[in-house]
Amino acid sequence: MEDFEQLVSSLTPREENDEIKLYQNTVAVACPVCEQPFDDLVACKNQETSLEQIEPLDICVTVHEGSPLLFTHKH
Repeated sequence: MEDFEQLVSSLTPREENDEIKLYQNTVAVACPVCEQPFDDLVACKNQETSLEQIEPLDICVTVHEGSPLLFTHKH
């Protein structure tokens, strides 16, 4: 993903730990995969990460510098 820094500068940081960095989309930025507004961006810090899904979500996935980026869309 070429414009990662520009994308995250528009988002609100919510959580960070050893595995992920979570950003909330509070300004209806379009998903770079499906072009619809997304709810959260989960930036994985490793190539392999386990995530627990609390609610049903549609997820779009792309890669930035070898790590997955998950764009969540709530139902």
